[in-house]
Amino acid sequence: MEVHCRSLHEVRENIDRTDREIVALLAKRGAFVAQAAAFKKTTDDVRAPDRVEQVIAKVRSLACAQGADPAVVESVYRAMISAFIDAELRQHALLDGKVPAAGG
Repeated sequence: MEVHCRSLHEVRENIDRTDREIVALLAKRGAFVAQAAAFKKTTDDVRAPDRVEQVIAKVRSLACAQGADPAVVESVYRAMISAFIDAELRQHALLDGKVPAAGG
């Protein structure tokens, strides 16, 4: 969807609205990542480098179809996936009883 802004203020309002949508989607994705930890037996299953590369290939293709820069999308996704893997590793360790729960 093309939106042509008439001022920097309007650009920033649109960016702020888009950021709210992105954060909501990150929260949704994060909830699925947390659930995935329960299905994985090892930390190698959590890291899943082959799956990471499948996701990267998919989002690069989606970026091209949407008119986004595939290199930017890949960079963002690699950073996001790395952060989610770290979170999932913590969740996985909690499920395995290797890390005490916070506050206890």
